[in-house]
Amino acid sequence: MRLLVEEYQYEADLVREVLHGVDALQNVEGFVSLTYVGYFYNTRLKDCVFILPKVLMDEQGLVFGTYKPESIINVKDSALKEDERRFLYEFAVWIYRAVAVYQQTHKDSDIIYHRHISQVGHGLRHRTNTLLDILLSLIQFSKDNENYITFILKNLHSGYNKINWTRTINHSSAIVHENTPIYLNPVNKKRQINFDEELLIIFYSILNHISKEYGFNVNIRVGFPLIEGAKFDAYLKGRGVIRLRQIKYKYFSDTALQLWQLCFAFFAHSTEITTSAELKEYLLVKNFYVVFEAIIDELIGDKKDKLPPDFKEQKDGKLVDHLYTYAGLLQADDEQQTYYIGDSKYYKIGAPLGDTSIYKQYTYARNIVQYNIDLWLDDTKPNPDIAVRDEVTEGYNILPNFFISAAMDKGDFSYNHREITLTQTGKKNPEVKYQFKDRLFDRDTMLLSRYNVNFLFVISLYARNRQAEKAAWKEEVRAQFRREIRNVLENEYQFYPMRSRGVITEEYVKTHFHELLGKVFMPFGNDDLMLALEGKTPNEEQLALLQKLQNDFVIQRNYHIGEEPNLPTPAFGKVGFQESVLIAYYKDSRHLDWILKNKIYNARTGSGFGSVPLQAENLTASYILLHNGQDQRVLKLKEQGPVIWSKQDLIDHKYPDMPSRDLYLMYHIDEAAVDENLAACKFDLNQIKSFVGARKGLSQTLTLAELIKMKK
Repeated sequence: MRLLVEEYQYEADLVREVLHGVDALQNVEGFVSLTYVGYFYNTRLKDCVFILPKVLMDEQGLVFGTYKPESIINVKDSALKEDERRFLYEFAVWIYRAVAVYQQTHKDSDIIYHRHISQVGHGLRHRTNTLLDILLSLIQFSKDNENYITFILKNLHSGYNKINWTRTINHSSAIVHENTPIYLNPVNKKRQINFDEELLIIFYSILNHISKEYGFNVNIRVGFPLIEGAKFDAYLKGRGVIRLRQIKYKYFSDTALQLWQLCFAFFAHSTEITTSAELKEYLLVKNFYVVFEAIIDELIGDKKDKLPPDFKEQKDGKLVDHLYTYAGLLQADDEQQTYYIGDSKYYKIGAPLGDTSIYKQYTYARNIVQYNIDLWLDDTKPNPDIAVRDEVTEGYNILPNFFISAAMDKGDFSYNHREITLTQTGKKNPEVKYQFKDRLFDRDTMLLSRYNVNFLFVISLYARNRQAEKAAWKEEVRAQFRREIRNVLENEYQFYPMRSRGVITEEYVKTHFHELLGKVFMPFGNDDLMLALEGKTPNEEQLALLQKLQNDFVIQRNYHIGEEPNLPTPAFGKVGFQESVLIAYYKDSRHLDWILKNKIYNARTGSGFGSVPLQAENLTASYILLHNGQDQRVLKLKEQGPVIWSKQDLIDHKYPDMPSRDLYLMYHIDEAAVDENLAACKFDLNQIKSFVGARKGLSQTLTLAELIKMKK
């Protein structure tokens, strides 16, 4: 077997004999550069020639990072290691099979060049497969029919060398010893010509020839005297066809007939090759990147008819390589979907991306955003299932955008690695383009990442052409892309789910539109927001925004996208304002200073004296009686009612001690002064404690009238 590599520049004299019979090759200054991938049969060398994809080479033009392509043209005479030889034989066959599958599914493609020879059979001219097809079928038959061959061998040898007593007694004399006859020349059962055995001898002789001539790894387990040397050459020149025709009608089982047909096809094909000096057969594809794109699209993409018009074949003439809809990035479930935009890059291993490819990919995404909006605005067309823009926040959903390239790890010949991996190149991966910094949900913010996929795995998966296997990997790899792109986002941004403490979200966003534009999005199907801030830790400007937002929203920290938000549900909104007084205890002077400085009071939630259960009906108050058991003062509260804070909220506001509860009710103190008479009153704290305690912690408030009765 001979091997060439696509787009490698060979010296013309070095490959002239190898390329005999193949046209349309590109000559450049005494060099030959092949623009094909596939297989052809060289009638001059009487050998198969494979042209392998350029992904076999690294950026230095070396195969396996070691060999120049011209040094391995003849695999037999090369310095390749045994495992490298086995890999190249198998790899060449997978490439051939992938091209064959592409030919079957793209019958009108003008990049496929194929020719099979015509043979004579059953009195009619008919077209057969290539020699390589026949070789692979013979090898596969050996693997698939081990039980059948074992059964035949068992029947062949049963009964051999057993004595035929009838013939022995009739035709030989016996010596009688102690009344027992002894026959010195017993007659054995004669072995007749067995056509099953002959067919197996021919079959294994072919496999032996395939192994020696073309390097394929075959397993010959039986000890038949094989046909070799000059005798097998005679079979190749016509004797094989003649003998197989003589024994053809000795077989009746389907398996035996299949084996006979495979053996006959091999010798008939070989006879044609031997007797015709100008015989041409080939299966070649020009521009293999088109085949690679088709492979990846079939394995990960949606069909064109499953997508809205113009999304894949865009109006400006651009064609998106891969486009599909799948679960969005921000939600834990898969109910809300988004568009995933991919582009295949068929390069040498490790080759960098060009700026043209990068900016084309950004254009794909911008076009899809506009087409989606156009459909929502056009009353004459049905709305799509996906909305890329959120009407409340006017933010835009994240559209995953990625390149996918072929990769082969040096020294790793495994076809089983199914995972995709983020490519580590000189450029930042992912690349982020934006018009305004710190606005992930802006229309002009685009993230673009690059991933590698095991070329050996996708080629073999496509070449096997098993629909169930392809469908299973499609679902698997889509989930991988979703996880990987989430990881990319979390390396670039911090995410904060937010839930209103009582404000109307839509009105709040309108009021603070400029501060929140591009930073918030509404992905959860309710009024909860998602805030995204660039960087791994908030800067001063971002901290100021967080502190402002947490007055009106519960904000979850340390959140990972894809998780279900862990936000408490307020047990109240803005309820009726009552002339009531909250009984509030402060611990020490530091606590009091913090309360007066921040104009807030942190009531513990839960059960027990001094704590307020969230289920309580009467949680609002107009005044607060602040005391430490001795000193006391009455302050006015804002009418908005309490809001829920987390432990982290208190820490962020530099609470003087470590909070002991997970949730707190925060009451906002009004700067307005209370009535002088009320401010001057002193109350019996023990009586208040007994009165409130009798309610078993259901409320920490008293009506103003009840409080006045407890005045000292």
